[in-house]
Amino acid sequence: MAAKADTAEKQVRKLLDDWAKAVRARDIKGVLAHHSPKIVLFDVPPPDEWRGLASYELSWELFFRQFPPTGGVFEITTMEIAISGDLACGYGLLRCGGSGKEGTFAVRLTVCLRRIESEWTIVHEHHSVPAAG
Repeated sequence: MAAKADTAEKQVRKLLDDWAKAVRARDIKGVLAHHSPKIVLFDVPPPDEWRGLASYELSWELFFRQFPPTGGVFEITTMEIAISGDLACGYGLLRCGGSGKEGTFAVRLTVCLRRIESEWTIVHEHHSVPAAG
């Protein structure tokens, strides 16, 4: 059973790495590739809630307007994965923003996935930033 869990975790990690690479490349098809048509996103900028794949795609179009065309940072720095059967949850941190440490900020990331017909599918994302102290 442990080997099966290790394989599932590797699949989820690869999916999330591919997603982050697609964001950096501004590849919207790649960004959407493993998301449910009923995805729910809770995001940093308004609106706070995006429902459905078309809405999720729009959130990224807005993001790309602010994201540097070259040299932008969008990198998962830590990620914990918990898997039980056909459900997985990933939570961690990513760095986001302009090039270099000065232009980036930490984003908390939570991703919920469901295995549908043997493929992992993102059904929920939550992006947040720490509140100013």
